Amino acid sequence: MIRFENDYAEGAHPRILKRMMETNEEQTPGYGMDEYCERARIHIKKACHAEHADVHFLVGGTQTNTTIIASILRPHQGAVSATTGHIAVHETGAIEATGHKVLTLPSDDGKIYAEQVKELFDAHWNDVTHEHMVQPGLVYISHPTENGTTYTKSELEALRKVCRECGLPLVMDGARLGYGLVGKENDLSLADIAKLCDVFYIGGTKIGALFGEAVVIINDGLKKDFRYFIKQRGGLLAKGRLLGIQFETLFEDGLYEEISSHAVEMAMSIREAFLEKGFSLRYDSKTNQQFPILPNDVLGKLGEKYSFSFWEKFDDSHSVVRFCTSWATKKENVEMLVADIRDLA
Repeated sequence: MIRFENDYAEGAHPRILKRMMETNEEQTPGYGMDEYCERARIHIKKACHAEHADVHFLVGGTQTNTTIIASILRPHQGAVSATTGHIAVHETGAIEATGHKVLTLPSDDGKIYAEQVKELFDAHWNDVTHEHMVQPGLVYISHPTENGTTYTKSELEALRKVCRECGLPLVMDGARLGYGLVGKENDLSLADIAKLCDVFYIGGTKIGALFGEAVVIINDGLKKDFRYFIKQRGGLLAKGRLLGIQFETLFEDGLYEEISSHAVEMAMSIREAFLEKGFSLRYDSKTNQQFPILPNDVLGKLGEKYSFSFWEKFDDSHSVVRFCTSWATKKENVEMLVADIRDLA
């Protein structure tokens, strides 16, 4: 079975494994206070053009989202998110478990827009009984979104403007950030994101690392005591150098961008094969996730050789599925899939 159902099916990039083996018996301080974590921080701050940023390393995306959000919100506040946002649909109520409601906005493409945030904010404060309701406390977005779509620089600038007007920190989930940064038509850089977001994270778990996410805190008001929150949420890894080694390897000489580009190149081949065959795509994703709308009988044929994810029912005879590539997707496997798509009746 050739797997296209997610972008974390493989282990880690060989250079990361090699570096881990080379440093395996070294003794270092714990909890991210080692030289590897420090060098990784320097590389990341340089890539973001944000020397003033604080950089922290956590293990996984859900842990990272809950830690960031819980550190920002007061008890009566909630996180504004798209209805399709990861914290709203794929984290088993993790945000609610911290005592904070996810305030969802309708979205078909996975994105939320400045005017929606302003409308929600005004509706709350214009209600004379607003103290009886959960107060919007931050805005959460992901880039790419759950649907593989990405924000433009102008869209992110508009969101930032509204968030500043409303006093709402803007938080970006970057679990797949690398795939968004190298995607066709993307006009956002890491430096742009660092200028426009209060907090964001750079995903490693889905892009070459065994595990790990790098939290970048730009807003000085959100930096204080963040390590306390990491510890309280069970995220302060004793063997923190394992995270530092991975991010140092990913960022010291452009490996992160290189392997992200490979995944997107493979996804574009799959995308074009479906389009050439006459199949439509549910979302206009230029990243590593592709969402063809396929007849149900075709799913069975492709499913004999390939694994992919069911996304949603489209109509009685069609379904939306997701084909997902990764940093380690083999070109020969994509070529085989493309050939089989072309051979579909």
